[in-house]
Parts: sequence; C-alpha cells; structure tokens
Amino acid sequence: MNPIDWQKVDKVLVVRLRSIGDTVLSTASLIALRRFLPNARIDILLEDWVAPLLDGFPAVDNVLSASNVVKERFRLARKIRKTKYDIAINLHGGTTAGFFVRASGAKYRIGYENYQYNFLYNHRLSSASDYWKKEKTHSAEQQLALLGFIGVPVDDRPKTRLTVTDDARKTVNDKLISRGIDGNAKLALIHPAAAFSTKQWATKNFAKVCDYLSDKDIHPVAVATGKENAVLQRLEKLADSPLSSFDDLSLPEITALAARSRIFVGNDSGIAHIAAAVGTPSIVIFGSSNREHWHPWTDAPNEIVFEKFSCQPCAGYFCKEFDEPRCILDVKIETVVAAIQRNLVESSAAEKVE
Repeated sequence: MNPIDWQKVDKVLVVRLRSIGDTVLSTASLIALRRFLPNARIDILLEDWVAPLLDGFPAVDNVLSASNVVKERFRLARKIRKTKYDIAINLHGGTTAGFFVRASGAKYRIGYENYQYNFLYNHRLSSASDYWKKEKTHSAEQQLALLGFIGVPVDDRPKTRLTVTDDARKTVNDKLISRGIDGNAKLALIHPAAAFSTKQWATKNFAKVCDYLSDKDIHPVAVATGKENAVLQRLEKLADSPLSSFDDLSLPEITALAARSRIFVGNDSGIAHIAAAVGTPSIVIFGSSNREHWHPWTDAPNEIVFEKFSCQPCAGYFCKEFDEPRCILDVKIETVVAAIQRNLVESSAAEKVE
C-alpha cells in the first residue's frame, strides 16, 4: 500500500450510492474531508433520485448522479475517467459503486476488505470496529473510519448537516400558505410511513400524537411519497384535530420543511436523518432496525423510542418471531409523547439561552 501524497491531491471522488439516509450520513465524512482539503475539488456520486438532497451543500464542488440506465452509467464512467481524480473513496461496497471507483482510474482507491471485488482497491481497511477500537459502530462512523484510515482527521466524529436552499424554502412556504398555514405557525414534521412493516408504527398511534401536538398549538405536517399516500389519508381520517399532508415534496423541500419545524416525529427512515441534519429536535420510533447503527447522528436534541426484544435487530423484511412485528407495534403512545415533551422543553430552553 503506497502512502498518499496529500500535497499532490487535487481531485477527490466520493461514491455513496443507495438511499436517503445513507446520503445524509455521508455528509459527516464530506465535512471532515473538506476541512482537511479546503482547496481540493471534492465530488460525490449519488443515485440520481437522491442527488438533489445535497443541493447547495458547501463541502462538495459537484454532485454527480447515476441512473439505472446502463448506457447512461457507461457515459458517466467515461466522464469520471476524464476528470482524472487522484483519490476515489467508496463509502458503499456494492458492485456498481466498485465499478465507478475502478473506472475513475484514481491512483488511490479506498474501501473495506469485505467489499465485493476488493482487489479493485489499493487501500483497504479491515473494519470500522478495528479503527475505532469498539465492537458496535454507527453507519456514520463506518464511513468516517475509511477517511481516518488514510490520514484524514476524524476523531471528533463530525455530525451530519444539510443545506436549506432559498428556492426550496420559498416553494415550501408557498405550499404551506396554499393550505392556510401562515409563516408564524409552529410546525411538527410527521413521517408515518416506512420501508417495511417491521419499521412502521401504527398509523392510529401517529394520529394520537398529532392530536397531542395540536393541543400544544403545534400544527402537524405529515409527509410521504406518492406511493405511500394511503398512509397519509388514513392518518387524516383517524386524527381528531386538523393536520396537513404532502406526498409530492422534493427532497430539498422536505429539508426546508424539516428546518422550519419545531420537532420531528417518525419512524426510522431517511426523513428522520434529514430532520437531524438540519438541527430539528427529533423523536425516532424504532422497531426491527439496528439502533446502534442508525440512530440520529446529530448534536440537536433527539431521542429514540423502542421496546426491547431479544430478536432485535433483524433484517426487517418480515417478522420471523411473531404473527405481527411486535417490536414496533408494542411501542406505547405514552412513551412517544413523553419523549416529545422532554425534547420540546430542551429545545425551548436552548432557544432562551441563545
């Protein structure tokens, strides 16, 4: 393994394909990398549908997007090759990510030993646990470990951060106004949907949470995708108090909405990580997910709510132990409300200090 000559590093490519949460958590590494290389060109390659999430993010110079069309991927690979990156860092070990790292032709290619086709990398870290000297590591720490391994200072473990663009702030405000919500209204961002049933708290429980927030003069605003609209419709039907819902917001708009909200309440999801990254106090309800690995990576007030089961964590595709996913369904409304109360008090106290 040849040591990296940082004096000659002008261009860095970071590859982080996959989901919203993965992308948000990569911002901790991007922040560390920018601090270390303030004058270098730092680009990141993301899935095309999630790429807008990093609009305006100051730690990167360019956001490259990869589509699912094979022809487009080869065209992108040629573009990356022509850029002549000095370093290519794969924060995700999938085959496609490895293809782009190798296609870059970078002199230094960084990844983990357990990556598929690990011979494509000439700087390989054994594991994040080896680097941090502890058994359990967060997803953000796993990414940061790769940077620390090659000499980038990461011991302070930077937290996630996202940028709210002016355009997104304006369009969200316009959409809220169209629903009769004025600019002074206190908002709570609610995310009642999830990728799997083992991660989705009962919609009727979210309805009770919305009622509680409304009683506190905090207007609930629920978000989901168009495919998850049925969850939003059911939430509106079950709630006794008024709430607003959107199934058509872009990722930058969700970021702007999260930044404007007093609190986030939702399932473990990418939206939860967005809220944490803009400093919004967050209550995240966990079921099958690995809490050590996926809890909010933020300095903002936050709390994870869960019920302990010996089978946690699991892959989450379905429940192998019970007729229904008790890990998420057994989480009590009272427990979530108590967490909301604590975090609203904590965030209010912090505002008074400021």
